[in-house]
Amino acid sequence: MVVLYVGYKRVMILRSIRKFDDYIYAIIFVVFLVPHFWIPFVGWGVAHQVAIYKTSWGKFQVRYYRVTGENLQFPNLKSLIVVISIGCLLLAIGFLLSLCALMDGFLLKHTAAYYHIITMINMNCALWYINCKGIKIASQSLSDCFRRDVRRECSAKLISRYRYLWLNLSELLQLLGNAYARTYSTYCLFMFTNITIAVYGALSEIVDHGFAFSFKEIGLFVDTVYCSTLLFIFADCSHKSTQKVADGVQETLLTIDILAVDRPTQKEIDHFIQAIEMNPAVVSLKGYADVNRELLTSAISMIAIYLIVLLQFKISLPKDPQSPTP
Repeated sequence: MVVLYVGYKRVMILRSIRKFDDYIYAIIFVVFLVPHFWIPFVGWGVAHQVAIYKTSWGKFQVRYYRVTGENLQFPNLKSLIVVISIGCLLLAIGFLLSLCALMDGFLLKHTAAYYHIITMINMNCALWYINCKGIKIASQSLSDCFRRDVRRECSAKLISRYRYLWLNLSELLQLLGNAYARTYSTYCLFMFTNITIAVYGALSEIVDHGFAFSFKEIGLFVDTVYCSTLLFIFADCSHKSTQKVADGVQETLLTIDILAVDRPTQKEIDHFIQAIEMNPAVVSLKGYADVNRELLTSAISMIAIYLIVLLQFKISLPKDPQSPTP
């Protein structure tokens, strides 16, 4: 009920605004309420695919034990989850209170409708980070065990077993993107929209009033930095995980002296290298986007284009001679 009440108030404020810049500024508070309405579509609808992804982790750990002879360890994982969960809540509170203090028209009582949704947005980023960290740890452990076992005995059977294990890990990476494709596609769209509006609002204030840096501008910059940081974490941890999946085993394969092993082992090494080349470690959101650092450059380019269009539209608007000057 609180969300509906605040949402109604924000929409009424939006409808009463006539000035373009103020309208864009007011949209920010409505945009933050939008995630409430996509949760049933992007969350509940993909539960089956998420279950498949989680189950695949169990199968991978069993195979990992059979191949390496040891359990896959995730050190300090529980402590990390607790710390990140508390941090997500505290960041949401700090973020909303700072916006309330800095941005005009954002009442303290209205923040009650935003705490849980900002926390959820933070937790989505944290969930992705933990999943990517899990894959990164698994990749590092697999690489270390592979290097150790190759030094002991480099045989065709050993290379073959590790090849299938690596393919399982690569499949996990693909399942991660497929399972959460809806969630993080909308997550990226939300971040792009928010950053674009906030940056435009700040630039518009600078164009109108110069580099005065009012509370409003600082609040818009806080919003921009906050959303940009979440987007960077999302893209960067994916990039590091995908890089780790292939690099470790590939480095070990390339250090093997081909002349010192028999013909079947040479063939298995070739098959392993071909498998790495034909199954690149990529996190794809069902083809909508590949999650890596290139996503950041694409986002910057797209946001820059929209900002140019909005600023051109602003410049083309007739000046309001009766508008008050702060």
